[in-house]
Amino acid sequence: MVDLKFIKENLEAVKENIRNRHMQADAELVVRLYDERNALIVQVDALRAQRNENAQRMKGKLTAEERSVLIEEGKALKARIAELEAKLEEKEKELYREASKIPNMAHPETPVGKEDKDNLEIRRVGTIPRFDFKPKDHVELGELLDIIDFDSATRVSGTKFYYLKNEGVFLELGLVRYTFDILVNHGFQAFITPDIAKEGIVEGIGFNPRGPESNIYTIEGTDTCLVGTAEITLGGYYADTILDPSRLPIRMAGLSHCFRREAGAAGQFSKGLYRVHQFTKVEMFVYCKPEDSESWHQRLLAIEEEIFSGLGIPYRVVDTCTGDLGAPAYRKFDLEAWMPGRGEGGEWGEVTSTSNCTDYQARRLGIRYKEEGKNRFVHMLNGTAIAVSRGIIAILENFQEADGSVRIPERLVTYTGFDRIRPKK
Repeated sequence: MVDLKFIKENLEAVKENIRNRHMQADAELVVRLYDERNALIVQVDALRAQRNENAQRMKGKLTAEERSVLIEEGKALKARIAELEAKLEEKEKELYREASKIPNMAHPETPVGKEDKDNLEIRRVGTIPRFDFKPKDHVELGELLDIIDFDSATRVSGTKFYYLKNEGVFLELGLVRYTFDILVNHGFQAFITPDIAKEGIVEGIGFNPRGPESNIYTIEGTDTCLVGTAEITLGGYYADTILDPSRLPIRMAGLSHCFRREAGAAGQFSKGLYRVHQFTKVEMFVYCKPEDSESWHQRLLAIEEEIFSGLGIPYRVVDTCTGDLGAPAYRKFDLEAWMPGRGEGGEWGEVTSTSNCTDYQARRLGIRYKEEGKNRFVHMLNGTAIAVSRGIIAILENFQEADGSVRIPERLVTYTGFDRIRPKK
């Protein structure tokens, strides 16, 4: 959530930010509700002071008539305070509801645009492979190698699910362990997180748990959801906590399944493993002081690059445009790997993203630290270390051979136990 005082004092900038993000929110309404809420607080505080004064006067020497008058005044004050407190509670709910719709402010260097085609390419790393044969996509390769089974998963679970089998299992496990070894070397504490979170935590992180626009699976009869990312469970870990500043930065790396409805997701670029309802992911998460968050954002990006350059997968880094940021992010960078089987002649496909959400999530979740006697909100950052399904796409398609076999990246061989997957069909 954006600081309410900031919204009031920077109304035009906040409105422009909402327009640039192509989101629906009413900043002017938030300011009006904020003023009305503050006015009610002043009234309630004034009446409470009168009630306290009335109580003090009741302790003095009084005639029966004076006492009777004060008792009636006390009853009237109590009734009026209760009435205004009820109004204040409703006003605060309304204010929170509308303020929650306002997205975080965007970094001044974030490119202004509506969708991913407006993202700004920063750099390319690695060499795009050139084949002397027509490269297959990962769906064809997965069937030929007998490591991915979409058909059986569709019969058992529905569309956009899959079985990994044979070497595909060890490829996933190897990618997870390879990634964790890098993260632990960078000082991250390893976690396996719950796959379920309370709706309040999901909302606090900035995801919408309900409604037709939601990408989240809710669990019927409960106030819980299946998580779409370990960002939710890692970000909720310290909810309503005042952290010791000596512990900052806190670095966490969480392994989880991720569940996403992917409503409306279709088309050639969503086929196979690229956009599925369930996948495995290792997520990075950092809690830090505000003055350190931009440098930590660059460090998270560097770690993502280390992971993919270590695998020898060509990729590019893009600065995500305002319309593609989502509500919580102040700035976001994506890594897009080259996928030879995507489109007619290969295309870039997103494999990681890292976001600096500043204090947006911390305000909603009540995560603070004490400094110079004051409670301050931490800054919270997240980054995909490896979304395994997309990592598998990039490996299969970039390291395929003419005979349909796939070489395993050298750095990954010690984790998988084999250096090549050969066709079985």
